[in-house]
Amino acid sequence: MYRSILLAVDGSENSKRAGRQAAQLAALIKGAQVTVVYVSDFDEDSGEEVHDGGPIEFELARKKKIQPIREALELGEVFYKVEIMHGRPAPVIIEMANDGKFDLVVIGNRGLNPISEMVLGSVSHKVVNHADCPVLVVK
Repeated sequence: MYRSILLAVDGSENSKRAGRQAAQLAALIKGAQVTVVYVSDFDEDSGEEVHDGGPIEFELARKKKIQPIREALELGEVFYKVEIMHGRPAPVIIEMANDGKFDLVVIGNRGLNPISEMVLGSVSHKVVNHADCPVLVVK
């Protein structure tokens, strides 16, 4: 069964739904653990405005994005840990999934329009194609 779950989040609504699904799955299995990973994409971060707060406020904004996911896991009384990584999301998530020997990856589908998805590819699509374990994509 799924004792070790990697939950990839980005703060989007689909990511929050993925968090709720991971919490529900993990709550069913005694001793299950969820590793929440938020990958800070340098390209996206460069577009975010950071006002007078500097790096501390920037880090708080990231933590605020994953707070609803933490709440869902805590509500389900699920043991979890959070890792904030830096880099391109798909390769980082794939590497974590494969190196960490996870039983399942849970990820939200961000819902790119068909043209963007065809040109750029979606993170969830890349993870599905390259992770060595089952992947649950939540819409």
